[in-house]
Amino acid sequence: MFQNIVNTFVNCFKIPELKSRIFFTLIVLAICRLVSMLPLPGLDGQALQAFFDEIAKKDGGGLLGMYSMFTGGALERCGIGSLGIMPYISATIIIQLLSAVIPQLSKLVREEGGRAKIIQYGRYLTVILCLGQGFVMAIAWENPEKIFQGFVGQLVQDPGLGYRLQTTLLLTTGTLLMMWLGEQISERGIGNGVSLVITVGILARVPQTVQALWEMFVTPEGIQAKFNLFHGIALVLLLLAVIAGVIAVTQAQRKIPVQYAQRTVGRKMVQGGSSFMPLKVNYAGVMPIIFAQAILMFPEKLLGMLGQSLDVKFLVDLSMHFREDQWAHMAFLAAMILFFSYFWVATQFNEVQIADDLKKYGGYIPGIRPGQATSDYLHHTMSRITLAGAIFLCVIAIIPTFMTRSFGINYYVSQFFGGTSLLITVGVVLDTMRMMESHLLMRHYDGFLSGAKGGKGPRLRGRF
Repeated sequence: MFQNIVNTFVNCFKIPELKSRIFFTLIVLAICRLVSMLPLPGLDGQALQAFFDEIAKKDGGGLLGMYSMFTGGALERCGIGSLGIMPYISATIIIQLLSAVIPQLSKLVREEGGRAKIIQYGRYLTVILCLGQGFVMAIAWENPEKIFQGFVGQLVQDPGLGYRLQTTLLLTTGTLLMMWLGEQISERGIGNGVSLVITVGILARVPQTVQALWEMFVTPEGIQAKFNLFHGIALVLLLLAVIAGVIAVTQAQRKIPVQYAQRTVGRKMVQGGSSFMPLKVNYAGVMPIIFAQAILMFPEKLLGMLGQSLDVKFLVDLSMHFREDQWAHMAFLAAMILFFSYFWVATQFNEVQIADDLKKYGGYIPGIRPGQATSDYLHHTMSRITLAGAIFLCVIAIIPTFMTRSFGINYYVSQFFGGTSLLITVGVVLDTMRMMESHLLMRHYDGFLSGAKGGKGPRLRGRF
């Protein structure tokens, strides 16, 4: 199997078009990493990076740590790409949610050329979000002790209005540049550009993870290591099991059989046939985890600030229960993931429209009457499989925090055993491999999912 994968990668570089797309993608991703590494003028990024390295050994920094992971470490370095690609993703999600509740946008999505206008609206909204978030981030760097609890020192060398405007414009420019580069990858490269930009930012933490993993098993002389060989084997087996589970659930789908009756189109008689409708188990993807973690960041901050200002010990103690390493936080996180999983399905999966389209084109589900009965059946089926996907997301989201809290594992290491980073990375890798495989199959090469059959040397036998 390993030889088959190696041969498949070799075949990718035998196709000129696919080879050029791969090299173009790698070059653009390198530029994105350069944008993340370039420091903003007038800021001491080294001091903030040292602070993030310290809190990563405890709990990963909460929402700020997760956001820094999405930016590839640019936030903790005070880099030009500190906003990352997240404003563009946020704008896209907002437009999608608005399309489900605003009839004008919903109609525009179905019209010819309407998709381009929706993307354009998303770009305009991205600029607005970047300007707002960039200005807030510039102010936060002026007062780091209020945002980064426990930080001591000064980040901004020359604070003031000039610094704020300059930083806001540079941060906005960095995000818009990465947005444009991501779109270029989608158009001229291989894979989904925006998703690849996020994935590369996540994988940029691999060197820090390797160093933290090394320190777990190799300690200075005279200090006894907390972990041994058996722990290392257990970690490898757990990682393989989690990755296998993520792949299985990401690919899992419920196939609903659909039968098409014979119908007349114009003056022609179109024969009926059978097909199936795939319903994904994890329909919402990683969105419920992101929404839940973002919202649960605020109760600890707000209750703590309110308790200190009013001198109420109960509120201060209550805020401690919302820390990321507390069981109460994990319970609320799981409950919110369940809620947002169903919320996303309710806003994005329109069973009424699907039932109407099936009826319009002469399709029906065997044993189910067209129309309202089909809509009810799809709603019931989607609700059941969404529960399974949501429970899986809860387990994946809690694994990194549980490993850090219960076993004292560095958060840089534990984050690769679950959470948003693993879900995004696995999903993007699967999508990219699927696109590469489609190019291979078009040229009569076997893909990643096919075994090598006969032949000598690296060339694989064609399918056709």
